[in-house]
Amino acid sequence: MINKLRDMGVKSSHLYTAGFASIGAAVATWMLSTTMGRVGMGRADRLGIFIGQWAPTCFALGCALRMEEIFDMEHPEQRRVKERMAERGREPAGV
Repeated sequence: MINKLRDMGVKSSHLYTAGFASIGAAVATWMLSTTMGRVGMGRADRLGIFIGQWAPTCFALGCALRMEEIFDMEHPEQRRVKERMAERGREPAGV
């Protein structure tokens, strides 16, 4: 999954930004729920909690991508081997 994200051009900074945006959206949704009437307040609270749960996922994926980025900077030859093996339709041993 991490390789697919990298192939799509997603960087760790994108996922960190999405995590912070999720926190902001959760807080905004929760604050808006206080202005809702009695009927919609529970629903808005649950929506805020749901959005807030995206943040840990985004941060975890961002950390995984960051580790890959650091590995590629330290071992560029390994990245080239992985790319060549992927072109042939195989995964390198130990991956």
